Amino acid sequence: GAPLTNAPLLTEKEGRLWLIDAGSGKQTAVSGVPNVVVAGQGGLGDVMPHPDFAGNRRVYLSYVEGGDGGTSGAALGYGTLDLSNAAAPVLRDFKVIWRQETKVSRDGHFSHRIAFGPDGFLYLTSGDRQKMAPAQEFSGNLGKVLRLTHEGAPAPGNPWALRGGVAAQFWTMGLRNGLGLQFAPDGRLW
Repeated sequence: GAPLTNAPLLTEKEGRLWLIDAGSGKQTAVSGVPNVVVAGQGGLGDVMPHPDFAGNRRVYLSYVEGGDGGTSGAALGYGTLDLSNAAAPVLRDFKVIWRQETKVSRDGHFSHRIAFGPDGFLYLTSGDRQKMAPAQEFSGNLGKVLRLTHEGAPAPGNPWALRGGVAAQFWTMGLRNGLGLQFAPDGRLW
């Protein structure tokens, strides 16, 4: 979960988002969550408040969505957390800003972990989906760590920005299943 004043948010793989009262531990369901595909390692993933959550109430969610022919892939989006009715919090105006390219079969290695870096950009892991080879290819974003703007565009200065297309999103390549993102005290990504 991610701290929001005194009430952290917690995701459940099955597609539920909870607002947790830090004092009592009481859980309140948050509506407005996108439809989530739950299979194998896939489901609702990370939740992360925008760095200026106090000003914009924006909350990011990563999750697995379905595709054609039984395929699936991770997605990232955000909505505005409306806490005006404490008994019925809602994530409003959810907008998808990124998707794994290409959706594939199998139910593992989605990754989809979120972190905001000290440089102000959004970092996101995209697993290889148990296909391995795409992690070394420039034609899709499977098997990568991505560095994006808060709206999901490639961040300026990414290593493969001059290649254009999906490669402009890449921060690193060759990832199998990145299940965590952490920054060292000096600001480097671990």
